[in-house]
Amino acid sequence: MQYETLLDGTQIPILGLGTWQIGGGMTPDRSQDAAMVELLKKIIRMGYTHLDTAEAYGGTHTEELVGQAIRDFAREDLFITTKVRQTNLRYGDVQKALAGSLQRMGLDYVDLYLIHWPNEAIPLKETFRALNEIVAEGKVKRLGVSNFNLKLLKESIELAETPLAANQVRYNLLSREYEENGVLEFCQEQGIVLTAYSPLKDGVLNHPTVIGIAQELGVTAGQVALNWLTRQPKVITIPKSTNEKHLAENLTALEIELSSEMVEKLNNLR
Repeated sequence: MQYETLLDGTQIPILGLGTWQIGGGMTPDRSQDAAMVELLKKIIRMGYTHLDTAEAYGGTHTEELVGQAIRDFAREDLFITTKVRQTNLRYGDVQKALAGSLQRMGLDYVDLYLIHWPNEAIPLKETFRALNEIVAEGKVKRLGVSNFNLKLLKESIELAETPLAANQVRYNLLSREYEENGVLEFCQEQGIVLTAYSPLKDGVLNHPTVIGIAQELGVTAGQVALNWLTRQPKVITIPKSTNEKHLAENLTALEIELSSEMVEKLNNLR
């Protein structure tokens, strides 16, 4: 596994596991709980030690499954990220939301806690008052945001009493909003990790240029797409999969050697 360095010096895996739709979408689906817990354990053993979840996933049920899966592993070997809902950004609600997440996962702390989506109705100043407190209390090691534009990201940096670790956004070969709006460049300049979610969505796997490069290298289109993302400074990614073959392929994507010509083609992909 390769790693990126957060502003506090901590190493975070470049490739993590997204858990959206494990245990349900926005409501719980308990029909495959036992199988999902065993799969999560197997995934961790494969080398996925960064698990990314959220209280919104599965209507809080995904956190429960993550909690059951990680009991078999040493806490210090895992990097757990979760997120607070945009409706829980009032001061008192943040405290309650985190308490719920910790209880469901059986943890004393999370490694990274993100604001899942911005909420214009709730001042960031109020939210960060709570976030700063839970960091001071040791319940959260690092703070971050998700789906924040440049203005909100800069405001968050000013309000956070500890270095802001990450901004998690939708970013892939065909979804370049956060490259075009300056967020990616700003994160790289400031040493903030940009966590790319949905790295294989938006038609990436069916794009003829991606397929052509994959065929030339004897790899999959998904591996090409993940390699392009993770070769960029301060960019990590969290693809979600429950397919063991795809999970193994994703790990080996980090080892691919793209030529400068291939990178140029991918950089200009639209």
